[in-house]
Amino acid sequence: MERKTLLEGIRSPRDVKKLNDGQLEQLCAEIRERLIQTVSQTGGHLASSLGVVELTVALHKVFRSPIDQIMWDVGHQAYAHKLLTGRERRFDTLRQEDGISGFPKARESVHDVFLAGHSSTSLSVACGLARAKSLRQEDGYVIAVIGDGAFTNGMVYEAMNNVARYRDRIIVVLNDNEMSISRNVGALARYLAKIRSKHEYFKAKDMIEHGVRSIPLVGDSLYKAIYSSKAAVKNMLYNSNLFEDFGFDYLGPVNGHDLQSLCEVLRRAKSLNRPVLLHIETQKGKGYPFAEKNPGAYHGVSKFDVKNGSEEAPSTDHFSGVFGEELTRLAGEDSSICAITAAMKYGTGLFPFAAGYPERFFDVGIAEEHGVTFAAGLARNGMKPVFAVYSTFLQRGYDQVLHDTAIEQQHVVFGVDRAGIVGEDGETHQGLFDVAFLSSIPNVVIYSPATYQELRLHLHKALYEHNGPVALRYPRGKEPRLPQRCSTGEDFLLIDDYRAKTLVISYGREFAQAYEAAERLNRRGTPVALLKLGRINPIDETCVKLAAQYDAILFAEEGILQGGVAEHFGLRLQRRGWQGCYRVTAVDGVFVPQATVASSLARLGLDAGSLEKRLQQLDDMRTRSDADKEEIGPCGDRAGTDREPREGEDHDYAGARVCQQSKGG
Repeated sequence: MERKTLLEGIRSPRDVKKLNDGQLEQLCAEIRERLIQTVSQTGGHLASSLGVVELTVALHKVFRSPIDQIMWDVGHQAYAHKLLTGRERRFDTLRQEDGISGFPKARESVHDVFLAGHSSTSLSVACGLARAKSLRQEDGYVIAVIGDGAFTNGMVYEAMNNVARYRDRIIVVLNDNEMSISRNVGALARYLAKIRSKHEYFKAKDMIEHGVRSIPLVGDSLYKAIYSSKAAVKNMLYNSNLFEDFGFDYLGPVNGHDLQSLCEVLRRAKSLNRPVLLHIETQKGKGYPFAEKNPGAYHGVSKFDVKNGSEEAPSTDHFSGVFGEELTRLAGEDSSICAITAAMKYGTGLFPFAAGYPERFFDVGIAEEHGVTFAAGLARNGMKPVFAVYSTFLQRGYDQVLHDTAIEQQHVVFGVDRAGIVGEDGETHQGLFDVAFLSSIPNVVIYSPATYQELRLHLHKALYEHNGPVALRYPRGKEPRLPQRCSTGEDFLLIDDYRAKTLVISYGREFAQAYEAAERLNRRGTPVALLKLGRINPIDETCVKLAAQYDAILFAEEGILQGGVAEHFGLRLQRRGWQGCYRVTAVDGVFVPQATVASSLARLGLDAGSLEKRLQQLDDMRTRSDADKEEIGPCGDRAGTDREPREGEDHDYAGARVCQQSKGG
């Protein structure tokens, strides 16, 4: 029989505890090899996962998961954790449909404490977890692993302001993998910080504390005096006492790739039984030269060749790349254009802009709320700020969009990246909510291009044809195949057949599915017209007037039903007194799990095949209705009956019936 690797023998964290120091080092090497091989086939977050291998092993060596609860912030650091907690055999399904999630997920394992797809939440969660343990008198520690980048988000400081209040058993591991949180103040401070993390230091410190406190009558007073003097000297030497000012015991910095030191300092943190912040230094991409050299490019990757590190697809053949290139081109002609990102320079395609116009490029860190209001300030004083941000992350800036840009009509352009289904990143990253929450805010204009050419044209409109906030939303990946006649860049486009009495309406990437469905029916002799919306908010009343000429309408929307464009459009039809049959296919009442975009669209009924069937059913229903208008109501039900609506239907309060056929996966 072929000899198993150490990793193959790990079925739970208990197995890690059985290994000696040499075996632990071998385990780390095997984990790295497995991460590189798997992510090269599935895609995912590679550099950050490689950077925490030793830390993950040390945590499971020292602590007792799930009694001790380990929080990962952001969750893309948790790949090694998944390998050590019973998921090694299924690891090849990482980020695949019905496979292992790319983030911690409590439904997946008892060792995954809390879903963490967005950054900077771990300290707040840890505070609640630890307080609950104390109130319930339960055993165990709470450990939050948080990257230095997350400390650019204000939620971290809100949590830190509350953690030390209760003196619960919380250990925060600050994974410093790129920049220094504290100011570098010289070799002496670094040397002293390193000494403080050694076992001999801890032992001597405890002996001195015990000895001083045991002196009769004056012990406690003397210890307090020594402690105060020590704190003053330490503050003078380090000038970086932020964490202790918040009430943490600070340990570090520690080499995050030295297993022995990590285990030693984690045991020390465990022994204190109060809030501790452990500062470790790691290297992103550790163990894979291409990722070590360019960790930003290997933060999130598609499939790639392990030997040469090259990805399968060209680097700019996607909406994000086209957006970044066009914005850079326009910035060369207009010195008032600025670009803003929230720690996603590569993901949002802004790298060319940053290289070409560094004085007008601003990376605000993981601080979307600040990014929105910062942009509003730039706009107030005459600049044209463009904030490129993933749809799922813009959710954090809703209040700032409403309060700081929309009310006073500040001209901020939002490049809403990853709009719609994103695929393998799953529930936390699907861009399905931006249309609903942005369209609820007065004065916000929203464009949704279907092609690269429309993206360029709509970006120009957003910059030069509007005075207030404008959102330009576009999907992840390449443009869909559409005829050139569909890339007009206009606010709407009607593709009509004079015989058609059925209309399909859509926008953005989803329009390609609607177009294909209509073309199939047209080729079979069932005429269907198409209406493509380029500007989806506010809805052009001309579009509503044109749509009202048809007897039956299907609206296909790659977004949520509640508050989506389809609901707004249907309401306007009803206000015009339209009495036809209106159906909606959208995402209703679910969070969409990880899968390919194509598979997700099919599950949701938003692929061309599903839309074709619904359009055919709708046209057949309309035909039957035409044949017996006296007896049959506008949706194929006998007029005047008192039956309850079928599942998915909703009665129009203006008189017409709206058949909302939405899918939830």
